[in-house]
Amino acid sequence: MDGQTSLSPAARALGYAGLLPQVICIAMLLTGHEWRYAALAGGFAYAAAIFSFLGGVWWGQAVQSGRATTGAYLVAVLPSLIAVALFLPWSFGWEWPGPALLYLGALIALSPLIDRALGFAQGDFLRLRWHLSLGLGSLTIALGLLAGEAMAV
Repeated sequence: MDGQTSLSPAARALGYAGLLPQVICIAMLLTGHEWRYAALAGGFAYAAAIFSFLGGVWWGQAVQSGRATTGAYLVAVLPSLIAVALFLPWSFGWEWPGPALLYLGALIALSPLIDRALGFAQGDFLRLRWHLSLGLGSLTIALGLLAGEAMAV
């Protein structure tokens, strides 16, 4: 890359602002807020939505590249399917939300590896993806670690 960026300052700022919902959910848990269960559910829903969104990004990049294989499209639909699968334990009343948040956080944190493997993302976008994915992934994992304690109260 020649030092130019394809990302505007607004795109960067709004990307980082996307970490705020998880920060708010963690703050609600740490302060013993009466809506702690809603904070866990909201944190899961937000992380699942973002993970699904990443699949849409991969799909769009694959289409735009004009050189995508069937595998690229298969990988692009997996985040939505995984997010739904991680929601099922809650639906059936099994152990939730801690384990689902831990898995979801780890998958989000590692998702830029898919960007690299697909090879469609520009360098500046991939750097931002690492920052945001490690941030949201870590915050989601923290939410998962706090889940058991929050639900015991």
